[in-house]
Amino acid sequence: MNISDRILVTGGTGLVGKALESYLGDNTLMLSSKMCDLRDFEQTMKLFNDFKPNYVFHLAAKVGGVVANTRYVGDFYRENSMINTNVLEASRLVGANKVLSLLSTCIYPDKCPYPLREEDIHAGEPHASNFAYAYAKRMLDVQSRAYRQQYGCNYITVVPNNLFGKHDNYDLENSHVIPAMIRKFHEANMNGHDVIMWGSGAPMREFTYSEDLAKILVFLMRDYDEPTPINVGNTLELSIKDLAETLSEMMNFKGNIIWDLSKPDGQLRKPSNGDKLISLGWSQDMYTDHETALRETCDWSVKNYKNLRGVK
Repeated sequence: MNISDRILVTGGTGLVGKALESYLGDNTLMLSSKMCDLRDFEQTMKLFNDFKPNYVFHLAAKVGGVVANTRYVGDFYRENSMINTNVLEASRLVGANKVLSLLSTCIYPDKCPYPLREEDIHAGEPHASNFAYAYAKRMLDVQSRAYRQQYGCNYITVVPNNLFGKHDNYDLENSHVIPAMIRKFHEANMNGHDVIMWGSGAPMREFTYSEDLAKILVFLMRDYDEPTPINVGNTLELSIKDLAETLSEMMNFKGNIIWDLSKPDGQLRKPSNGDKLISLGWSQDMYTDHETALRETCDWSVKNYKNLRGVK
């Protein structure tokens, strides 16, 4: 991948896309959903024919938290399946040199040895809370490997853990845990009320700063060409409760945090194994420390509150 190559980033205006933008050249198209409906093959094919990308970072997806994944389960499977199928087929037809597609740790089986290893992805059913989204992402891996086998396409898949950073989605029904918490604490500060969090706070999660993931994706686009998926991301685990307390302190929240035990926790743990990434030359000390990354995210979110995605 050279500075002169035409690079297409689907989901280019989202959390990872915005972080990735600064690491790519001028011949990069940061694709948004307003520019093309990737669920529509004719629209997708026209865009690919017009731009003719050499490299594709496929980040676009219909995403959400526990509420959205449970309530709109059919939509999550159908729309993600269409997006993924169309992007990979259009990439093949225009002769793209390489496609990197983003998966998710939710693709791993609910009952699986820890830490999560790439060879176990298809070894059982995913957790019931987001099974449709998980299966759609699994099929993205299957399609990538099938195209490699039949057509010789250099399609790779990457499995990040929980992501956070600037330009995230802050819609309370569709966001992930960190942007949801930041919004709740900020609005509680403005309105003087307590904050209600789902579940017990006991689940443990790994979190990776979007800026770090962007560097990893560029690294893998250049240096990873294997058919099997690769886990990426900071493998340090934090409990949801500890995360909430850290964010409340950073945002100077003085009210009470109330844990609603009638709401589900989801999976209690899903630590991932990062040995494959480390074997390529990436190391744990290359990640931004959590305190710095969380503080940067909080400061940016408060400063841009009125224009946050999912707020206005």
